[in-house]
Amino acid sequence: MSLTNVASDRLRASDEALASIPDFSNHEPGANEFAILDPSTEERIATLPSYSTEYAIEQLGIADEAGRAWAKTTPRHRSDTLHNAYSILIANRDRLAYVISREMGKTLAEAQGEVQYAADYVRWYADELLRPAGGFRENPAGNSTILTRRAPIGTALLIAPWNFPMAMITRKIAPAIAAGCGAVIKPAKLTPLTTLVTVELLAEAGIPRELMRVVTTTDSGAFSEALLSDPRVRKLSFTGSTGVGSTLMELAAKNIVKSSMELGGNAPLIVFDDADLERAVEGAYLAKLRNGGQSCIAANRIFVQDGIADAFVEGLAEKMSQVRVGRSIDDGVDLGPLVDDRAAVSMQRLVADAVVKGADLRAGGSAPEGAGYFFEATVLDKVPTDADIANTEIFGPVAAVSRFSSQEEVLAAANDTPFGLAGYVFTENLDRALNVADALETGLVGINNGVPSSAAAPFGGMKQSGQGREGSGEGLEEYQEIRFYNIARRETF
Repeated sequence: MSLTNVASDRLRASDEALASIPDFSNHEPGANEFAILDPSTEERIATLPSYSTEYAIEQLGIADEAGRAWAKTTPRHRSDTLHNAYSILIANRDRLAYVISREMGKTLAEAQGEVQYAADYVRWYADELLRPAGGFRENPAGNSTILTRRAPIGTALLIAPWNFPMAMITRKIAPAIAAGCGAVIKPAKLTPLTTLVTVELLAEAGIPRELMRVVTTTDSGAFSEALLSDPRVRKLSFTGSTGVGSTLMELAAKNIVKSSMELGGNAPLIVFDDADLERAVEGAYLAKLRNGGQSCIAANRIFVQDGIADAFVEGLAEKMSQVRVGRSIDDGVDLGPLVDDRAAVSMQRLVADAVVKGADLRAGGSAPEGAGYFFEATVLDKVPTDADIANTEIFGPVAAVSRFSSQEEVLAAANDTPFGLAGYVFTENLDRALNVADALETGLVGINNGVPSSAAAPFGGMKQSGQGREGSGEGLEEYQEIRFYNIARRETF
């Protein structure tokens, strides 16, 4: 089969996937509409309604009522339903991947990887909910027994980002469903189609549609204020910028809504002289280029010790220069477009500023001509501390490398940020790896590992990178309340 035929087959398959998205256009007569664009071509691929706050409140009522009924179902029923959902999601891997790739811009291979990653959360919580946390202890006074148990927290408001449009939805909705909660879901306005398909498949698996109410809107501020002012919302989960997260926390505080926040990052990646060079280059490549660098845990500041720096930069620049940029669904493409025009313009500005201030451009550095929001995989070496890129969450395929001499020096630089989501350490010395990981002020650390995320891990940050955790058993507890029963005892003999 020729490359032309492969391309046409993929385009046809992706168009069919887009055509299969549920039609929500008649749910609220008179609703405004907004367009969804393919960032590879800048062409409109769908139009969706921007619902009013009144409509959103109606959906909250539906989810709240359904959640009260769902909370009474058995753990086994919820587990079996989620296991069925996992199977259905995997069976629809290609369909989901095409939708992700077309609306968000990641390559088809990466989109297929996201489907698996997203489905893993569903499978994880299908099992995790059968291991409920509880406790039994004696009152020290000896006159009572204390039992602790967990109960569903209530209706959740789930606000998802655009960069992982499926995984960030399942990472929130799966523990909510497992715990026995209903939810109102607001996908990002740039990538809502994946959410619509995902929720439809979850409903096909047996999760009540009333339990998962999707509201698309371009007025995020009014939507959030309206729902967080309603006492029926008892849980907020948000992934996005620190600025928006701070505003949402203020709104949530009025009704004492339990909140989990996964916010901005400024991840340091540290390569010591004793690192395995090949593994360090590969790890940095993955930590930087995954999702085109549009990840909150992307390696943002790459610190390389003097003794290995030249070889590391040469290896990374060679690898990045071989990255093939192109339309996300095309065969052989390593790097798709950025999500929108603002992102592409931001890359150009950051690279230009760094070069003017003394950084060495070792690979890439420009945007290809033509339609689409593309930018080359780029390596900057010897980035000065006053460059904007050294103090900004890059969110793009630009690796900013600086050099260091001592462990003390690099730790001071790595922690010199208000953010603390992720960090990376590359060294063959186990003591150094653990000591540096302990010293990093981040919620997660990849040690000789450029892709540390897992459904089994408690994902979350420190400082201004958020609060609460997603994934693992801790992620389920975010949707539960701890209760205790104190049972009085008296002697009978």
